[in-house]
Amino acid sequence: MLRMRASLRSSIAALLMASTAFGAVAPAVAQDRDRRDGREDRREDRREDRRDDRNGGRGIARPEWRGDRHWHGQPRVVVVQRQPPSYRRIAMPRNRSYNQIQVFRPYGRLYPGFGFYYRDHDALRFLGLTALGLFVFNELNETQQRAHEEALKEATSAPIGDAIIWNEAGRSGTVTAVRDGVTADGRQCREFQQEVVIGGKKTQAYGTACQQPGGNWEVVND
Repeated sequence: MLRMRASLRSSIAALLMASTAFGAVAPAVAQDRDRRDGREDRREDRREDRRDDRNGGRGIARPEWRGDRHWHGQPRVVVVQRQPPSYRRIAMPRNRSYNQIQVFRPYGRLYPGFGFYYRDHDALRFLGLTALGLFVFNELNETQQRAHEEALKEATSAPIGDAIIWNEAGRSGTVTAVRDGVTADGRQCREFQQEVVIGGKKTQAYGTACQQPGGNWEVVND
């Protein structure tokens, strides 16, 4: 009986010591969790700052979409234009800047201008849309790629749901503005659906661009 009482007293003492130790450790654990949470918040703030920097300090463009609408008219067809006699191919970098506009063609042919505008100056409003290029551009020639860009250019002002179609030398594609909206700072935005058909195989992609105060279009992350 004495041994049982002694053992019980030892167990109670051990429990009291463990409780005291846990009471001392718990605040430290909570403080460590708070520090981790604080570090995560700071990391997210830095990520937001970097996204702001990439968008010229304007913040993330998150348009308030007006919703999908459907066009019931006839599809519009791009009139393919041949290169003017004065046009000379110039080796252009894949990523460059013109008049403070970022021009980035991730895929395909490299050339000045956009669509059937053969000079950067003439294509100024649309140069930022080059970032919406598809990897299948690598399988298009320059005229076909320019035809697709021309369809994208026309889709910036076409009715929502109006498919802009091009067809050139066995390749074809469409660009459709599927919805539009406006950001908190008043920028008009559109989401584009792009499709390229090569040998019966379809490749689709979506992208969003907003019109800047100067009138030029800029691709954004929605």
